[in-house]
Amino acid sequence: MTPTKRLGAALSAFALLIAGCGSPGAPVDPAPVGSVERPQPANAAVENDVEGGGSIDTSCDPTASLSPNGSIQSGSTMDEIQKRGYLSVGVDQNTFLFGFRNPTTGALEGFDIDIAREVAREIFGDPNAVQFRAITSAQRIPALQNGDVDIVVRTFSITCERLEDIAFSTVYYVAGQKVLVDKHSTVKGIQDLGGKRVCAAKESTSLKNIAAADPKPVPVSVDDWSDCLVMLQQGQVEAVSTDDTILAGMAEQDPTVKIVGERFTDELYGIGVPKENEDMVRFVNAVLERVRGGAWQQSYNRWLLDRLGPASPPAPNYQ
Repeated sequence: MTPTKRLGAALSAFALLIAGCGSPGAPVDPAPVGSVERPQPANAAVENDVEGGGSIDTSCDPTASLSPNGSIQSGSTMDEIQKRGYLSVGVDQNTFLFGFRNPTTGALEGFDIDIAREVAREIFGDPNAVQFRAITSAQRIPALQNGDVDIVVRTFSITCERLEDIAFSTVYYVAGQKVLVDKHSTVKGIQDLGGKRVCAAKESTSLKNIAAADPKPVPVSVDDWSDCLVMLQQGQVEAVSTDDTILAGMAEQDPTVKIVGERFTDELYGIGVPKENEDMVRFVNAVLERVRGGAWQQSYNRWLLDRLGPASPPAPNYQ
């Protein structure tokens, strides 16, 4: 190759090298994103048609239950439970102070858990002879009707409507519905939430009461109360509204929220029992008679006194 040809080949190679090192152009974004919404909890939904909210059913006295009988007769519901070896109880595992899982031990704890253990103590002489089944608010009545559990102890308000499907013990706690909001919110109560999204658990009396408020909020339902707190923290709802007992647990967990307003309902907590098991209702009422003598106060003082102030067990009312 002549010197001239060698020079030409070298210049051509250099030109190719320079071209290979050039800019490839602006990168192409295969999936352009504008704004990103935080995901909502599973099954969260705006409820446009909630029935029965705010209406007071006076067709019964929800506080009246069967008279107590603590004996265990052969062939009774309690006798069958004894033979099985454990009491099956539907409870919550997401409501701090009432029914929640201790993050260190994994054990279920809270006021409702203590009450459930007292029933097991009466049947077996052992408060630990119990099998807990974590259920949502919406699962409480079906769990009893289907025989999945013996009793439900889960911040369960007694109403005439529910008494058509299941039975209840006497009232063991009286709560009241309030409102939980961000600490910087100017909301003072349910009356300030017209047109605003307010969260409550599915199939709860709280959801119905939100729907009945005037001016009317926008009810948002979730499976568990902890989901409501998450939605409030993420700005997806303006408020959470339910029993002050449940809200106290949320406020204890998150110092950036606050409880506002006065109670606008009375929620009568009872232990749910399958409707056909009248002997179990009477037995549970006998347990609550004993619990009111000391164990109730001990549990209340442990879990709720510092958050809700002094209280005493409600007096029973029998049919």
